[in-house]
Amino acid sequence: MKEYKVVQFKYGLTNNNQKLEDLLNSHAQQGWEVKQYLEQSSKIIFERNKNR
Repeated sequence: MKEYKVVQFKYGLTNNNQKLEDLLNSHAQQGWEVKQYLEQSSKIIFERNKNR
């Protein structure tokens, strides 16, 4: 079974790439994979196996 998580990425004035990379890496360490990026709303949908 899969579970999903929606995260709103907030753009700042500086270091946007680093902030996004840190966000993605921290979720990857928890087993989350990016399923989709909603560009207009800056939301990232993550997916992982629920029974890990």
